[in-house]
Amino acid sequence: MMDESLASWLLPRVPVGDIWGVGRKTTDKLRALGVHTAADLRDLPIRQARAVGTVVLERIVLELQGEACLAFDDVVPQRKGMAVTRSAGTPMTDFDTLFQAITAHASRGAEKLRQHGLVAGTLTVFFHTNKHRPDRPQYTASRTTRMTPMSSDTFDLVEAARRCAEAGWPKSDARNFGFTKAGIMLNDLVRFEDRPQTLFDQARPKSPALMKALDDVNDRFGKKTMVLASEGMNQRWRLRADHRSPRYTTRMEDLPVVR
Repeated sequence: MMDESLASWLLPRVPVGDIWGVGRKTTDKLRALGVHTAADLRDLPIRQARAVGTVVLERIVLELQGEACLAFDDVVPQRKGMAVTRSAGTPMTDFDTLFQAITAHASRGAEKLRQHGLVAGTLTVFFHTNKHRPDRPQYTASRTTRMTPMSSDTFDLVEAARRCAEAGWPKSDARNFGFTKAGIMLNDLVRFEDRPQTLFDQARPKSPALMKALDDVNDRFGKKTMVLASEGMNQRWRLRADHRSPRYTTRMEDLPVVR
């Protein structure tokens, strides 16, 4: 843990209740046993520590004695999946409006994949009506397709999303349904350099450059500066946020300026 002389000086000065992982009820139990400091806890028998605070307290005692029990993750764990979904500002009653929303979600998903250096192996599209309005016609759809080859290309994801949306679209009386939420899910994520190669992969040398240009334009001039045409211009499906409070913690442009 640290130099033995430093530990001998420091641990008697740390109240047992200040140790990370020791809660209020456990602190009361330990004080009843005469354990008031970290040094007292370090000297507590292992079996007794387990009886008082289960395996959690046992590990704390072992850590105080210098035995590492909790390993640190040096490598950030890779994401296994991601989802992009939004509620609609107004119900979506036709396929073109629904696909505008799905295009926007697929484009955002592709952007997030590239930010993390990942590609997706499967894509799922889902959409549904308002389940809280049982007086209205209900419909739920979810379709999944495999990405071959695995990709983070916006065009590939939007094309796959269209196939899923068309497969899930109601075959009759579609105008009777008002879809209030849609989204996409990306799974089987791997790093771009670890993606499996197939025998019939087609070389597309311009694709990475095109995606980089798309990301650079949107980074420099703001999100949604350049989008696919299928995302539409008059996006009535977007949730209105006319009276949203400033997002001080997540948007630099919303920070107040002192003059």
